[in-house]
Amino acid sequence: MKNKETTQKEYTGGIPRTPLRFMWFAIKPKRGFFFGALICISIAALLHQVSPYLFKLIIDAIEQDKLTLIPIYLAMYPLIFLGIELFYRSAAYFVARVCIDGKEYLYNQLSTYLLQHSHSYFSDRFAGALMGKLSTTVNAFENFTEYVLWNYLDSIITFGSTLVFVMFVDVTAGLVLGGIFILLFVANYLMSARSQAYSKISADAQSIQSGVVVDILSNTSIVRQFGRAKQERQVIAKVSQTAKQAEYKTRFFGEWLLVINSLVITIGFALMMWVLIEGYQSGAIGTGSLVFVLGLLMGMAYQLLFLGNAFQNGSQQFGQLKDGISEMLLPHEIVDLPNAKTLAVSNGVIIWQDVTFEYGENKVFNKFNLTIPAGQRLGLVGSSGAGKSTFVSLLLRQNELSNGKILIDGENIAQVTQDSLRNGISVVPQEPALFHRSIRENITYGNPDATAEEIIEVAKKAQAHDFINALPEKYDTLVGERGVKLSGGQKQRVAIARAMLKNSPILILDEATSALDSESEVEIQQALHTLMTGKTVVAIAHRLSTLREMDRIIVLENGQIIEDGTHDILSKSGGTYERLWTHQAGGFLVE
Repeated sequence: MKNKETTQKEYTGGIPRTPLRFMWFAIKPKRGFFFGALICISIAALLHQVSPYLFKLIIDAIEQDKLTLIPIYLAMYPLIFLGIELFYRSAAYFVARVCIDGKEYLYNQLSTYLLQHSHSYFSDRFAGALMGKLSTTVNAFENFTEYVLWNYLDSIITFGSTLVFVMFVDVTAGLVLGGIFILLFVANYLMSARSQAYSKISADAQSIQSGVVVDILSNTSIVRQFGRAKQERQVIAKVSQTAKQAEYKTRFFGEWLLVINSLVITIGFALMMWVLIEGYQSGAIGTGSLVFVLGLLMGMAYQLLFLGNAFQNGSQQFGQLKDGISEMLLPHEIVDLPNAKTLAVSNGVIIWQDVTFEYGENKVFNKFNLTIPAGQRLGLVGSSGAGKSTFVSLLLRQNELSNGKILIDGENIAQVTQDSLRNGISVVPQEPALFHRSIRENITYGNPDATAEEIIEVAKKAQAHDFINALPEKYDTLVGERGVKLSGGQKQRVAIARAMLKNSPILILDEATSALDSESEVEIQQALHTLMTGKTVVAIAHRLSTLREMDRIIVLENGQIIEDGTHDILSKSGGTYERLWTHQAGGFLVE
């Protein structure tokens, strides 16, 4: 319960999940500029409405034989136009600052929040789809901000001032115009909910499309090896068809809004013309006033017609905003306690006390106990599903325990910060993950302050220096996405060098030599031996020969330790380990 309360507290105290509060949060860096834009656009819109009034004054001057006033009115027009442009351009500057700075702020904040999600969150989602959600959400913030300022605010000022001016000329015409506004607003508002729904469906479909394409492009080598290019094109075609149909609905719905608006405006303006003509013929409305009202209506007709578009597009951006933040801003599954300590691993003693972990309905560990003394090299053996990977995941706190606790140097890992926990552990994974950066940057990832001499030293120990020096750019060579430019063995050597440079007291080897040929493995075994010196080691291997020098080996089955001892003892015990050792095929464990 405590973790849940902490999660909710961090969640509500961080980035808001409701769209309007999220928008207010997003403009935090430039709220002053936002209000500056509000003021400038409001003034410009009002000045724009004053322009037709000059024509009324000119006509009135002609009718009243006050021709000397005409040059004054004509001179005022360019001044008003200059004022309009001055305020609109100032507003454009303010809006740009709000949007550009807001986008940078959101990218940083949302990326940071995403990175704090658990391993399972990313396991259930396409990386490409998440990137699509992030980009769509940030762009939706920009677009919605511009719609609010340039469309909604400008239209509200225009409609409000026009209504006031028309009411002064003729109350009946003003009432008709007010009725048109109300009808258009109600109709567009009611239909905006459906527009948001279509927008969400379209955004989801496009995110899935992006995720599928990125997934296929990331695995082009597998596609080629299996000759599945045709089938993958069909997969892309299928998701593209779904995205297309969703976009069709969104776009065509917008056209129906235009049809409805056109009908309302046509009927409403016809009624207004009748009222104005009646007033003009009766002498209640002068020529100048008639021209003034007609000028206002003609200038406003375009905005009224595309009020539906403004509602639809704004609703679409609002819908994308809601969709993005609802997906990315899910409460973090694993969070640091408010008073979490910083773990400083010194000895590397690991103790599991009555650990229970359930994954769905599967109880992987049940009251599991284990003590790994400081500096002990422990090998984990077991068939698939025995709990080896879960053991490592729980030690790294990538999942929360159902019960019990794991202690490192006497500290409960659930009560220390996740970063400090993982800083105290080096990992050499089965499938080394490399950034599309230089080899130097990948090696120094765990120790960015390392000197060139230290980098070369660990590369030599990892048997990586020679192949790196043979590359065109040597240590500055870009490795490609996920290290695609390097062979499996080369990537593994870089990962080993990275772990060596990090030099944490606890070391996890997850099939660390699985990608190497036999000759390379022999060379790297010495490097791993050096790497393990003085560290607490947890090593997983299907190639049991790599565990022979472990101080201790435990055999897991259904989350329980069924055998515990050295290689020499267990290989002659007549138990599971001896059977596995006997059934080695070329040094690998046969499942």
